[in-house]
Amino acid sequence: MYRFLLTPRWWGINLFVVLAIPFCVFMGTWQLGRFEDRVQTHNAAEKQPAPGTRAAKPIDDLLPVDTATSGRPATATGRYADQFLVPGRELDGKDGFYVLNMLRTDNGKALPVVRGWLPGKPGNTAVPAAPTGTVTVTGDLQASENASTAGAHTTGGLPDGQLGIIGAASLINLVPYDVYDAWVTLQDTGGTGAGALRPVPATVPQGTGLDLKAFQNLGYTCEWFVFAGFVLFMWFRLIRREAEAARDLKLGIVAEGGADAGADGNTAASTDADAGTDPGRNADADAAERSSSGVGAGAAATGPADHGVRPGSDAKTGGA
Repeated sequence: MYRFLLTPRWWGINLFVVLAIPFCVFMGTWQLGRFEDRVQTHNAAEKQPAPGTRAAKPIDDLLPVDTATSGRPATATGRYADQFLVPGRELDGKDGFYVLNMLRTDNGKALPVVRGWLPGKPGNTAVPAAPTGTVTVTGDLQASENASTAGAHTTGGLPDGQLGIIGAASLINLVPYDVYDAWVTLQDTGGTGAGALRPVPATVPQGTGLDLKAFQNLGYTCEWFVFAGFVLFMWFRLIRREAEAARDLKLGIVAEGGADAGADGNTAASTDADAGTDPGRNADADAAERSSSGVGAGAAATGPADHGVRPGSDAKTGGA
């Protein structure tokens, strides 16, 4: 009954099932692993003290920025150089911009330092001047931003002196010196009042914590496992339908090619019905036509004989 599984058509179906199910299981397991990593990172972060409460270290000792060093206080010494305004940044639900200055250190590299946040739009709000001379700053370490960072401006077209993304990749084209692949945000802005800079809180690194993306990984896990179950279900269903068809054919319930013959008969019947003809009446008409043809043929055969008799009779009469 199941010999059909060895046909070329079913070889292709079986090969697809054998490849699809392990692939779906692998992808589901991988997504589940990503979710579990997020959970472990979140639990580990909760057990550690807040990054801002830990002792400050030199910036070079905390690089590169990772989940362990992100948010930790970092120190650097140098002189403030170029200044940039970063528009489109919110703080406490209000629109504003960051004030960023490049701190040129003794090793020649510059560290982006966000001195604070101001409400409004760049150019319409007065910006406090940066300190002059050599300064030592302590700020919370942050990784370079990317296109997916909240508030990042990726379309370009900003005026001179403004910056869309805080990162070495963006700043390297704007300044003539090397830039650290990180930045710090000062928690002590050095002023109070209506026009003073407000500190920008540090953010958790991307890819950590139980955020929306973590639960997306969990959702993808369920989807891949559902796909695997669906492929298996459809495979069993196709086998069952094929086996039932083979059994019916073997028992004679459905004759091979019977469906096509029935379809041809139905087509012929519908054609006659559309033409308005009666098969029985056509048969009677054909019989009548054949009868008429027979009578005509008989008459034709008798005719010459009758004509032949009459001349003979005339000749006999004439002789008399």
